Amino acid sequence: MILALLSYCGIIIGFVFLTLAIAAGLYYLSELVEEHSRFTQRLLEKLIYGIIGVHVLLLLFDHFPFWLTVFSIATQVVYYQNLKQFPFIQLSSGTFIASCVIVLLNHYFWFQHFSRPSVPPPTLRSSPLYEPPSVLPTFSEISSFFGICVWLVPFSLFVSLSAADNVLPSTTDLSASSGGLGSGSLGGSAGALTSSSSGGGLGSLGGFGGSEGSAAKAGAATLRRGQGMAKVLIGKCREGIAEVARVVGWGDDSRTGSARLV
Repeated sequence: MILALLSYCGIIIGFVFLTLAIAAGLYYLSELVEEHSRFTQRLLEKLIYGIIGVHVLLLLFDHFPFWLTVFSIATQVVYYQNLKQFPFIQLSSGTFIASCVIVLLNHYFWFQHFSRPSVPPPTLRSSPLYEPPSVLPTFSEISSFFGICVWLVPFSLFVSLSAADNVLPSTTDLSASSGGLGSGSLGGSAGALTSSSSGGGLGSLGGFGGSEGSAAKAGAATLRRGQGMAKVLIGKCREGIAEVARVVGWGDDSRTGSARLV
């Protein structure tokens, strides 16, 4: 009785630790993608080419179904369209929505293929010359196929979705925002210049100080974005722990050589 309860507790604890390990691995992978977005794009492109080559080899040597193989290659082509503006992947774009739908269809079709192996008719099986297939795909082979050829590229794109959050603006953002620089913007700029010139020297100095403050804030925000999400989170945690330690009285000002008491 107690041993059975211990086994259940061990299973639950192991599942929790496995989930935390997977979450930490995904978080670390997303951090790497944020810091090396251009390398990740090239890696995904080569990965798609390699999976297409694997599909062709499976078709030629293992006699995989032709039309299902063509459909899987088409799914890889759709995944490749998401890399044209990587890491800026728009969740509302037709390419991304089509990728989400097509990955489910691809998984369903291949699952149906492996769960229903081709069985000859009874007349052929009753023949004395009939030889049953000697090699059937094992569970490890099927799971490896699904992990590499079906889910690897969509999973990589899913991990890369957060890469655009901390990437500095590039020509993609500039081209997207260039449409707003029209006559309205020019008119607003002219109005601002007129009001600043008629407001006197003090107003100009105040506006200059405000522009310096906004520029400093923008620079700090840019540096914060460039650090990455994991680095910012770890830094905040360290600052919070250090503050709690100083409040409790565990802090030590080693630079000044005096202990800090609360």
